[in-house]
Amino acid sequence: MLSRFLPPDFDPAQPIALIAGQGIYPQLVAAAIREAGLEVRLIAFEEETNPTLFDTFAAEHRTQIKVGQLGKMLKSLEKFASRYAIMAGQITPRRLFKGLHPDLKATRILFSLKRRNAETIFGAIADEMAAIGVHLLDARSFLDRELAPAGVIGVRKFPIETEYLDHGIDIARECARLDIGQGCVVRKGTVLAVEAFEGTDEMIRRAGAFKTDHTLFVKTVKAHQDYRFDVPCFGLKTLETLREAAIRAVALETDKVILLDHATVEKQAREWGISIRGFTR
Repeated sequence: MLSRFLPPDFDPAQPIALIAGQGIYPQLVAAAIREAGLEVRLIAFEEETNPTLFDTFAAEHRTQIKVGQLGKMLKSLEKFASRYAIMAGQITPRRLFKGLHPDLKATRILFSLKRRNAETIFGAIADEMAAIGVHLLDARSFLDRELAPAGVIGVRKFPIETEYLDHGIDIARECARLDIGQGCVVRKGTVLAVEAFEGTDEMIRRAGAFKTDHTLFVKTVKAHQDYRFDVPCFGLKTLETLREAAIRAVALETDKVILLDHATVEKQAREWGISIRGFTR
């Protein structure tokens, strides 16, 4: 089986367009698709997508656009004859306010939305893709081995008591339900910080300004998460931020949060004395 997150009628003979943002996430997806023996094309964003990833694609199998050029992205999908697309990697949040280059199609969509968040914006983009026959895949596709596992990794003794773990999970899920963010930092029943527009790492840095013994970072998903986009990720960069903030306990929702470069994160967490626990409740 290629991936349990692919649609039942998935056709492996069709090329997949990787719409790539920042970080290692798009690189892992590209590698996994290639490892599966499938064709992959790249739509990269200027000043966002890693140039190293861009260079691994032949000139005829890649294109680069500015953030906001939806019309050009749709034309690229048609040029690549891609029946499928997958979004991977974050775009710098500030670009929604500064540095955005919306074309006519993107402008029309933005003006039509009463709420502008990841779900509404990317949902509208997915509809535009569907209109030209492109199926936007679950962003966990091909990364089955990179999802947060059940149990504890890194330092095997999880240092947070069950009641405080449950409290952290409840806060993170409520924040996700209210569309504030998908993470929080708590300590012994007290909320130190919640994730909002600034992103996970900035939230952790804020929490690190307080007393951090017995402190827990929690990452979850919305109750009705659309896994085609905005799938939460946890990787080495966030682990480094936790180390700097002296936060030593992490809880990630099993099979829902992508644990980027799982083996490297587990090894480094062990060396830095950080315990990572997958939860399912």
